[in-house]
Amino acid sequence: MSLQLPPLALYVHVPWCIRKCPYCDFNSHQANNDIPETEYVNALREDLQQDQPLAQGRKLSSIFFGGGTPSMLSAQAIGQILKDAETIIGFETDIEITLEANPGTFEQEKFAGFRAAGVNRLSIGIQSFKDQQLKLLGRVHGRAEALRAVGVARSAGFDNINLDLMHGLPEQSVAAAQADLQQAIELAPEHLSWYQLTIEQNTAFYSAPPVLPEEEILADIQDAGIELLAAAGYAQYEISAYARQQKRARHNMNYWQFGDYLGIGAGAHGKVSFPAQNKILRLWKTRLPKHYLEAMTAQKISTNLGGHQNSFGAGSDLLSPAALPLEFMMNTLRLTDGVPQDFFSARTGLDWQVVEPIWQRLSQQGLVETVQGIIRPTALGRRFLNRVLQAFMHENP
Repeated sequence: MSLQLPPLALYVHVPWCIRKCPYCDFNSHQANNDIPETEYVNALREDLQQDQPLAQGRKLSSIFFGGGTPSMLSAQAIGQILKDAETIIGFETDIEITLEANPGTFEQEKFAGFRAAGVNRLSIGIQSFKDQQLKLLGRVHGRAEALRAVGVARSAGFDNINLDLMHGLPEQSVAAAQADLQQAIELAPEHLSWYQLTIEQNTAFYSAPPVLPEEEILADIQDAGIELLAAAGYAQYEISAYARQQKRARHNMNYWQFGDYLGIGAGAHGKVSFPAQNKILRLWKTRLPKHYLEAMTAQKISTNLGGHQNSFGAGSDLLSPAALPLEFMMNTLRLTDGVPQDFFSARTGLDWQVVEPIWQRLSQQGLVETVQGIIRPTALGRRFLNRVLQAFMHENP
């Protein structure tokens, strides 16, 4: 089977934040003074210029500014990054451009500028509408700012807004979680990312874990929340993603459909397919902002197939045929609706027969199904997704 070039997206990492949240394990660093905005924008431009050959003639279908806190950058900086991306790679006519933003007053003042710069989707990190919970989570905003942020975004011209909301918070009851979710629904965002707080290594919560709800309460919160969202017109299309009709996050859909993406910025990751070699490569950039900025003047090093060079590169990993089935399923089986079965061959270069025995056994167990050429997990399979993925982990070729 021949590997085909999938759509291409761009991830831009902004590594600074006002304060490091105790649950956060992302590559984010507290900004003690003014961030080196001009230097960082210049480095991003050079990083993307060096990665330009990886586009292989494709234009960008989506861009996502993540972090850290991308809204710490000025609107002028965001606009310059977008101009550079359009010049170096090019945009599809209907490109989706998302920027993560905090609901703090400082960030709200920039919303109109972000919209004018070309951002057409805003993802606001609410996390909770309870002041006490926000304080426990180390957030720099309160309930009032969270409520006001959506109105400011609407006034700025945003008609595609995502709200990030957590559940399973310290000592949270089912009723409290429902109240948080109901408040988010009343703000009428087009998209909701509603996900459970988990304690990750290398976080303050890992060193001093808070008291979280018991498993039975967590399950009740999940079940009641899904029901509430569905009644409000938000369809679940991924484990923690809910959207009104035609408002699914296209950038994240590209990840989950095993598409390609370039990653620029400190610690950014990318995935690129090479049909000529029938290979797929994952690559990542220098993690610390200081070292990333220093890479502007560093001697170029090879980090890619075919001798591709990028001075910001920290490493790469060529995915083996044995690893590809699990990599593909880890992404696509997150989707409620699944993907066409022929995506497997088109985006891995492997024949479906490689995983057919595993798929049939999981199907007999009621964990996955194939419906009119679409492969997807069942409701039971979504609940026990780790069990489904383990089958590919142990038995891939």
